[in-house]
Amino acid sequence: MAHHHDHDHDDHAPIEEGKAPSEFDLLEQAIRELLIEKNVFSADDLRRQVDRTDSVSPADGAKVVAKAWSDPAFKAQLLSDPKTAIEALGYDVGPAPNLVVLENTAALHHVVVCTLCSCYPRVLLGPPPDWYKSKEYRGRVVIDPRGVLTEFGTQLDDAVEIKVVDSTADMRYLVLPPRPADTEGMSEEKLATLVTRDCMVGVTFPDSPSN
Repeated sequence: MAHHHDHDHDDHAPIEEGKAPSEFDLLEQAIRELLIEKNVFSADDLRRQVDRTDSVSPADGAKVVAKAWSDPAFKAQLLSDPKTAIEALGYDVGPAPNLVVLENTAALHHVVVCTLCSCYPRVLLGPPPDWYKSKEYRGRVVIDPRGVLTEFGTQLDDAVEIKVVDSTADMRYLVLPPRPADTEGMSEEKLATLVTRDCMVGVTFPDSPSN
């Protein structure tokens, strides 16, 4: 399966500068201020949580993928009991939402979307990219996943089954992409550099070691 990836996916949905707050933004602000006023949590609690969330990046997910590529026992646990496996690496995934890890193979390719908003495995990937949140992606990938993947430079044989999975507030998905060829003997650290955010969503393949 060829992989041609030479453009910035964030160009699919550019950020609109100076845009007025949406109804959702105003509602979120009102609820946040009310919860602080009622001492459900403090402003400092919120700041610490935001700081912790902002510190997460796709590099964290890449380490998990690289470990699965290198350690068959860890891979088996990651697929059967993701939270336990991930917590064993030192990550705090919390009690909710539930996390499912889906393996992409030569016969089956998973693609992740959130058709209602932008639910995303932030605990391992950080904030979702703009294209993932866009109405265009959320609407089109369900109807024409093969066409959308082609726009990301991902060419799949017609025989490959494509399964689109819909994230929700209670369920998040992380894709375990196939290990690239010619990576035998590479350390986990080196393997992690081949793992991109987009391949853990299922819209691309990992980078080639020759890239």
